[in-house]
Order: sequence, then structure tokens, then C-alpha cells
Amino acid sequence: MYHQDWVMRQIEMMVKMIAKLIFKKDNIQFNVSDESNSLEIHRLYERLVDLINQLRLNEAENILFEEINNSDLIYIEVAMDFYDRLNKLSDEELEIGNFTREEVKLGLEDVLKLYNINLTI
Repeated sequence: MYHQDWVMRQIEMMVKMIAKLIFKKDNIQFNVSDESNSLEIHRLYERLVDLINQLRLNEAENILFEEINNSDLIYIEVAMDFYDRLNKLSDEELEIGNFTREEVKLGLEDVLKLYNINLTI
């Protein structure tokens, strides 16, 4: 239990650091009502949220990595929101979704690597 809490806090810190460093925000939450984002981005985000709500977490993460474009920062914002949402799921929900807190952290780190961002926490 303590290990899970520690990993959860690490993920929270990573997401907050990216929010501050890249987006100059206090937190990451993709703004689906922002009309400057493309329809493609909106559809991706809504699809990911829908899959999270269904606890189809592996499928959602696979789609994220298939669609991510590391030359566009909007995708890192979607990814940070995605992993923040996963991190807020209970351990039981993660288990139902066949996912672990460690996988959330590793996925987040993999996204950051795509953007050549190295955070050591």
C-alpha cells in the first residue's frame, strides 16, 4: 500500500512539473472546449476518456501511442491528462482494467521520452 501511494505521488509530481514547465499551468487538464484544437485531437481525447470510463486501459494506452505526434505539444497535453486520469483511478479500478500504478508511471515516462524530456523524481 505504501509503495502504491509513493508511486501515485511520483506520477502526480511528474504531471504537475510538465504542466508548469511546458504549459505554464498549475495542473494538466485537456480543454476539450478549446476551439483552437483540431477535430482529430478532440476525437482522440474523447475516445481515450470513453475507454478509461469503460476501464479498457490497455486499449486506451495503445491508441494513445498509435496516435501521438511528438512534433506537436498538444499530444503531450492529451497524454498528461490521460495519465493523470489513470492515476486518479483506484487500485481496484486499475486492477479491473488489467493495469498497475507502475504501468501508469512507465507509460508517462515513455511519453516524456518521445518528447526528449527526462524527469528524474
